[in-house]
Amino acid sequence: MPKLRPLLKGRSLNWLGVVPFLAFALLFLILPTMNIVTGAFFDAEGKLTLQNIGNLFTPEITNAFSLSIRLSLASSIIGCSVGFAIALAVCLGGLPRGLRAVTMTFSGVASNFAGVPLSFAYMATLGRVGFVTMLLRDWFGVNIYTMGFNLIGFWGLVMTYVFFQIPLMVLIITPAVDGLRREWREAAEVLGASTSQYWRMVALPVLWPSLLGTLALLFANSFGAVATAIALTGSLLSIAPILLFNQIRGDVLQDPHLGYALAFGMIVITGLSNGVYIVMRSRAERWMK
Repeated sequence: MPKLRPLLKGRSLNWLGVVPFLAFALLFLILPTMNIVTGAFFDAEGKLTLQNIGNLFTPEITNAFSLSIRLSLASSIIGCSVGFAIALAVCLGGLPRGLRAVTMTFSGVASNFAGVPLSFAYMATLGRVGFVTMLLRDWFGVNIYTMGFNLIGFWGLVMTYVFFQIPLMVLIITPAVDGLRREWREAAEVLGASTSQYWRMVALPVLWPSLLGTLALLFANSFGAVATAIALTGSLLSIAPILLFNQIRGDVLQDPHLGYALAFGMIVITGLSNGVYIVMRSRAERWMK
């Protein structure tokens, strides 16, 4: 019994170390989410109603969610493809070891580079009087804006999102690529498999859960992004986060409970995406043991 008390005391001190995290999660994540979810099912008089959820299916809001989903899909697919190629080149391409450290460091920084600084960087580079735009026009006679390019349009915003989607993909998928064992490739070669057969029958099936899970995570990451979209396009693109931002400011809809419903819809979509990521990650971890 005397030996048990110090052990219990040590465990209680360990729990004390996570109290700040638990308090932060409770105050800034759990309680606000619960308030949003409950607020979506009440009207201004405090009565239960499904009208707020029904209002999500008006043309303006459905178009905003549709645009957000297409934007997130495009940026996540591009980011997943390019980031996967970079991870393969760094891990398996025989490049210098120092290049991997530089790539991972840059990816860690770039994956968090968003909002106003990222929007300003793109406008200074690819805006109508941006550096690259003027360079192409003056040196090569190519005006990308007369050719249909528009930085504050759909594909311009996709290009901006891709900047932080690619490094995030590199950070997440690199451990999975490292998990490919050399013995698997050697066994495939001994059995007479070609490189393409190895990737088609061994490597990609092993990596597939990680790829799908990371794609879902990238989708959720771009779906909830608002600062970059507002700083770059203002309200020209009516996507769900901008619509919710306008609702919070009270400039457009002026209905707080509809704002709760908008946030609830976004929580459902991002929650499903994160759920897919968690399930796929658990499947991928079985191959890493």
